Amino acid sequence: MSGGPAKFQLWNASQRAVLAVFVLVLAIALLVRLHFNRQYISNPQPTEGARAGELADRIDPNTADLETLSVIPELGEKRAREIIAYRKEFFAQGRGKVAFASPQDLLKVRGIGVSMIENISPYLTFPATQPATRP
Repeated sequence: MSGGPAKFQLWNASQRAVLAVFVLVLAIALLVRLHFNRQYISNPQPTEGARAGELADRIDPNTADLETLSVIPELGEKRAREIIAYRKEFFAQGRGKVAFASPQDLLKVRGIGVSMIENISPYLTFPATQPATRP
């Protein structure tokens, strides 16, 4: 063996070039994705949802259509469809006059829990259980 210590390289020049190109392509892809999928989350969160201004008044889940129900903050279109499906099934079975007499009746709808009811209750109205009588 000749003179000096052996020189050990983990990557040769062509491998380093391929790795550099790969990292550059990955960085460009991530920057493009960031540019087109920008999302801003405010801190603190706003007290009203983004579409809350579209609500004219409180909404009755017994009579509201899909568009009206889906405007309620945190409810969304999917759960609005679930409410309407439950309401149609309720009336098809002939169980009573109204499917939702109180906010707790919404617990029967798939995807709605106690915390969601607490959040959407200010936007809902329910029919009176007894009609008002005059003396």
